[in-house]
Amino acid sequence: MTDLPNIDSELFHTPALDRLQANGLLTHPPRILFLYGSLRERSFSRLLAEEAQRIAQVMGCETRFFHPAGLPLVDDAPDTHPKVVELRELVQWAEGMVWSSPERHGAMTGLMKSQIDWIPLSMGAVRPSQGKTLALLQVSGGSQSFNALNQMRILGRWMRMITIPNQSSVPKAFLEFDDNNRMKPSANYDRVVDVMEELVKFTLLTRSVSSYLTDRYSERKESAEELSKRVNQRSV
Repeated sequence: MTDLPNIDSELFHTPALDRLQANGLLTHPPRILFLYGSLRERSFSRLLAEEAQRIAQVMGCETRFFHPAGLPLVDDAPDTHPKVVELRELVQWAEGMVWSSPERHGAMTGLMKSQIDWIPLSMGAVRPSQGKTLALLQVSGGSQSFNALNQMRILGRWMRMITIPNQSSVPKAFLEFDDNNRMKPSANYDRVVDVMEELVKFTLLTRSVSSYLTDRYSERKESAEELSKRVNQRSV
């Protein structure tokens, strides 16, 4: 470590393969939470998420939905609001998430962003979204676009989530669902299957070692400094 004088050698850890071979491999069904970005009665972002949920369930997942009707604007209500509490508890429960948003005015919807904004980066010692997997879906009323997907991908990174490479953008969504609100067979449907398959694989791969994957030198250093201050502070 003589060539790296800025590093605290006691807190510096070389990544090790054996640490990634999890002890006590988790075997329960993957827990996947679905968020969607429209309150319309026939919300295609919700219908797409419901179709993805069916696929996830067949793949052996336990799934839950957050329905955002009644969720207040961020900072317009305390975090004790029942819908905020519900959302945060679901995020803590989940091991992976699916975000499904329409594209409106070239962007994700405000409702989608509001849900994400209500999820804190930290709740005490718990980071509710960190290290969890994320899959992204988008519906458009017109031609295929990726604006909402790109924005959600940035947010996924900001929320310290493992955002999978694959994604689904469904153009002209009003043509993709039948009268029973089920998605019709198509290449778009096949892509949703691809996305969910990849999400489940990434969740199974990472959930048992999530705490190791997100163990960072800077945070170990910060924690050590805070502990030192507490231990060495003088009694008043």
